[in-house]
Amino acid sequence: MQKIEELFTRGPQTILAQALAEDIGTGDVTTNSVISGSAKITAKLIAKAAGVIAGLPIAEMTFHLLDNSVKFGPAVADGNQIEPGQTLAEIEGDAAAILTGERTALNLVGRMSGIATLTRQFVNEVKGTKARILDTRKTAPNLRLLDKMAVRLGGGDNHRMGLFDMILIKDNHIDFAGSITEAVTRARKANSGLEIEVEARTLSDVSECLDLGINWIMLDNMVLEDMREAVRLVNGRVKVEASGSVTIENVRSIAETGVDYISVGALTHSVKALDVSLLVNWQ
Repeated sequence: MQKIEELFTRGPQTILAQALAEDIGTGDVTTNSVISGSAKITAKLIAKAAGVIAGLPIAEMTFHLLDNSVKFGPAVADGNQIEPGQTLAEIEGDAAAILTGERTALNLVGRMSGIATLTRQFVNEVKGTKARILDTRKTAPNLRLLDKMAVRLGGGDNHRMGLFDMILIKDNHIDFAGSITEAVTRARKANSGLEIEVEARTLSDVSECLDLGINWIMLDNMVLEDMREAVRLVNGRVKVEASGSVTIENVRSIAETGVDYISVGALTHSVKALDVSLLVNWQ
């Protein structure tokens, strides 16, 4: 987890610089043609839908990469519930910098807020159980860090950041090695310092995992009855994650089987961006 925390601290600026470069290219020809170089404006970031706000510091950083003197005053805190028409932030400064950075900032805030909003819905569905909602690696390329930040702001937990910070032995690895035991043995020889999670497709797989001293067992697309039996077999000895075909309609039933975690790919791969806009005051 420490590696992920370090990425959260150091990573966003590189992502934002790349996003701005993608949009601006050799220059914002429209703004540079129409807007006077000395023009100043004030603007408000406005919510057009209800949800959970996420990414305001990212928006601020986006504008500051273009002009560090732009003033960005959040009106709410990341992770808060917001309503349509609510002011999210007030912005003041160089007109060209604000207009040039507008779309990048709005795109990122909208996506992150959509992820946080959907995550909060899943988290609310499992309240009263011990289950925690996890994200996955099903994120937008180059935006994983921001996607996972948004999951946290919605009340979810982060699973592994990538392929480097945890060993997750899945069906293809097991089939290639010939067995769960052989796959775990090979993984330990290569990377003994990392936590190991193994995908279990059957209750027999769960029993085999328990003899290997691993850290996590992922129950892959199991029916509820088998999940409950798997939890009974594990009896708290390792972390149990439910995965596969999780929806807002069935997540409560999955949580009630007693699993520790439920991973939900839809948090980031099927997110609907929250509608936000920039309202400029030209007076």
